[in-house]
Amino acid sequence: MFSSALKSFTSNITSNYSLSQQVTSTSGPWKIYDGKKKSTGKAVSVFVFERKALEPRNGGLVAGGLSRGAGASVKRAQEEVVERLKKEASSLARLRHPSILELAEPVEETRNGGLMFATEPVTSSLAGLLLEKDEQENMGGIGGRPSRYVVEEADGGGRRRREVEIDELEIQKGLLQIAKGLEFLHESASLVHGNLTPEAIYINAKSDWKISGLGFSSPPNDSSKATLVGAVAPADLLNQDHALPRSVQLNLDFASPDLVLDTKITTSADLFSLGLLIISLYNFPHSSPIKAKGNQNNYKRLFNSSSTIPSHSNNFLCSRPLPRELLSAVLPRLITRQPAQRLTVREFQQAQYFDNILVSTIRFLDSLPAKTANEKGQFMRGLPRVLPQFPSSVLEKKVLPALLEEMKDRDLLPLVLQNVFKIIKMGPSGKRAFTERVIPRLQENFLNGHNGASAGKTAALDRDLGKETGLIVILENISVATENCSGKDFKDNILPILNLGLESSTHSLVDKSLRSLPTILPVLDFSTLKNDLFPVIAAVFSKTNSLGIKVRALEAFVVLCGDSSDSTHSEMEVSNGFMDSHQSTSKKQALNASLDKYTIQEKLVPLLKAIKTKEPAVMMAALAVFRRIGNVADPEFIAVEILPILWSFSLGPLLNLEQFRDYINLTKSLSTRIEQEHSRKLQELSATSANELKMSPGDDIMSFGSEINPNTASGSADGADEEFERLVLGKPFGTQGIVPATGGREKYTGALNDQMKSQTSHLDAPVFSWSTQPPTASRQHVNDLERLQQAGTSRTITPDLTNFATLTPVIANAPIFSTPIQSLPSATTMMNRSYHQENSWGGPTPMTNTSLSSIQNYNKSTSNSSSNQRAHNLTYQGSNFAFTAPQPASSINVNQNFQGETTQQAMNTTFGEWAIAPPTASGGPVESPYGQVLGKPLTTATNPSRTQRKDLDAYTSLL
Repeated sequence: MFSSALKSFTSNITSNYSLSQQVTSTSGPWKIYDGKKKSTGKAVSVFVFERKALEPRNGGLVAGGLSRGAGASVKRAQEEVVERLKKEASSLARLRHPSILELAEPVEETRNGGLMFATEPVTSSLAGLLLEKDEQENMGGIGGRPSRYVVEEADGGGRRRREVEIDELEIQKGLLQIAKGLEFLHESASLVHGNLTPEAIYINAKSDWKISGLGFSSPPNDSSKATLVGAVAPADLLNQDHALPRSVQLNLDFASPDLVLDTKITTSADLFSLGLLIISLYNFPHSSPIKAKGNQNNYKRLFNSSSTIPSHSNNFLCSRPLPRELLSAVLPRLITRQPAQRLTVREFQQAQYFDNILVSTIRFLDSLPAKTANEKGQFMRGLPRVLPQFPSSVLEKKVLPALLEEMKDRDLLPLVLQNVFKIIKMGPSGKRAFTERVIPRLQENFLNGHNGASAGKTAALDRDLGKETGLIVILENISVATENCSGKDFKDNILPILNLGLESSTHSLVDKSLRSLPTILPVLDFSTLKNDLFPVIAAVFSKTNSLGIKVRALEAFVVLCGDSSDSTHSEMEVSNGFMDSHQSTSKKQALNASLDKYTIQEKLVPLLKAIKTKEPAVMMAALAVFRRIGNVADPEFIAVEILPILWSFSLGPLLNLEQFRDYINLTKSLSTRIEQEHSRKLQELSATSANELKMSPGDDIMSFGSEINPNTASGSADGADEEFERLVLGKPFGTQGIVPATGGREKYTGALNDQMKSQTSHLDAPVFSWSTQPPTASRQHVNDLERLQQAGTSRTITPDLTNFATLTPVIANAPIFSTPIQSLPSATTMMNRSYHQENSWGGPTPMTNTSLSSIQNYNKSTSNSSSNQRAHNLTYQGSNFAFTAPQPASSINVNQNFQGETTQQAMNTTFGEWAIAPPTASGGPVESPYGQVLGKPLTTATNPSRTQRKDLDAYTSLL
């Protein structure tokens, strides 16, 4: 609704200012909105008058209906009202005084005939404040109902409740300000206000009372001075038109009898109106004791009776008691029928009613810019004793702004800051006042123009004592700053000021800055502490030449590490005496942030390690830091980095016995911590290892397996002796089989195989929830293989199929030795060997002479063959048996499958040594002396020739 109304008010004000969406307050015909200038953000109050408010309507502002013939006169009266309102706004532009409402933008006409102008920010009119007081008291006192002055920020910053209070001091201060404004009008401007009512007085943001409503102002009748405002006939002032709202006409309830009854315009008329206004401030409801109701006849009737005229006898018709000074000396000289008997404005200001320390302080503050430096200094030194007597509203709105204006004077800066922080501590809304008013002033005085290192060098050359003293005051009241601003505001606005103190060349200022550290930590986050504050303190510690500052920096490191224990503080107090009660109290607070382990180990410890001085105060302060680090750092870091430093520091030549023992105690404590934690870690690891893997003797790194005995690696010693004896005597061996020429090596190799198998037998493959169980058949195959390996004197190794060609059958009618072979052992060696093949009836199969002679002839033919032609095949044909086998080089691993059946064959021979096993007569599998299956009879070979049989018999008999 209002947005559409503002569109009709197109003007320079609406274009350059942003206005709130809701009305802040009303005063007479004016609606007041909060506004801000778009270009500068300056706050203003915008007064808006709507012409439709003057339109007559039944039941509205108009007392009664209008006849058709009265329409022209009503229109003419409306035009007069508009002109009077224009005069009110234009008069503010011509009159400039601290007690006159300040105009920001001149009056403008809107397209619908309305008016608009802007002034300094105002909270409300005095009439609105009194109405608020009435509502509060009707609801059960001041605390019974919250303030109705809830305003919305013009820039969309939200809504807030505007505190409006009125107490004795506010009344005294406001009346003095009104009196000063009247003095200006009467003596300087030669004007009579003519309509001094609560609606003509506004209270600005500083709680100052300002005069406005100059639409009825006029020069006095006896004035001969030129004035800015033209004279107005008393008849025009007293004209009451019932067709117009009463708010745009003269208020007879506050008019003087000399104006209403005598039709004279004098300056004393304003004093009579001032007396009635004073009574309304104490009356309940807060209104004038005269009830004329806008009718001159009623007014005359009231003054014809002494009972209806305010006087001392009837307590000036006030329903509540009046202050004694007002009742006895002021009001009788104001509310009197004779103008000559009334007080002048100057006499009113000198009344006993205003003779008290608080009012005098306010009056001195108003004239403070005109005072000398000596008078200002004396006033600032005595002000702290008076401040507790002021109401909080006066302190915040009147005293604080006046003090902040004086911060421009560097000589007064420390004194002003002391009073400013005292006011912030006393005020209930100190947080808002500190954030909105104090912080901008601090930035202006301390941070503007500060440009890092260059500014620091300039400050070192040309010290600003006033600024440094002001910094000390801020540091002494740093707790007030932390309590009244958020963490972000403190980081952005107060922490840079603290850094100025840390970077100062004045040791006392650096000391104050370091001692304030425990107080500021609760409002800082970890990132700010690590990246903004710690580097500055580390730089101070590294660069300073003062032992006292080094000790302070070490104490600051203790605080940064998160230590707030009383024991550490007491130790530092005893060791160096730098701690005081203020710091001890502050450090008892819970700290919200501290340095992390990485920063402590990688940045803080190197700083401590680089300490060169052996002064006991520094050493003991460093000990306190190490004590805190020992509770945070890793045991490995303590052992490698911290303990060597502690030993080095403990041997300082300046330490006494007690201080040395303190270092030794800490060293022992840290060593004990390392021992306990590492022991616990090893116990946990041992328990875990015991549960996961059970140790066996084979896992010992110094164990090399079972001892190898050449005599017993592959059998008993007795058996080896018997075999040796038979070998050298030329006796045949038993039916146990042929002993290979490489039997000794096989014994060693078998022993090594047994050792490897024993070392890996206990290790099982890992099993997981997703693993597939190994097939049973494969495991059964492994078991069979192990059983076969353990039987007799045989051994099993993995076959190398790349060096063993496939066995291929040959044609039965082919010559016996159709394929050339490698050289074989001599006939004598073959005869010395024993080969037993079990036939179907258990007897040996003899070899024929033909076969033997054939082998002998072949040996002779191949004895001179080259050694590089050994890759030949041996073909043998016998009864129901024929196969071709390759000649092994030095060692052959065989795992061959004949006619679909799986057989395992282990063969280990050297060049020139070969064993052939013919099939049995029954056609069963052929077994070697080692227990391996070599082959099966060929079913395709039938009716062998006689020669073949003879050859086989000769071979068998030879063996």
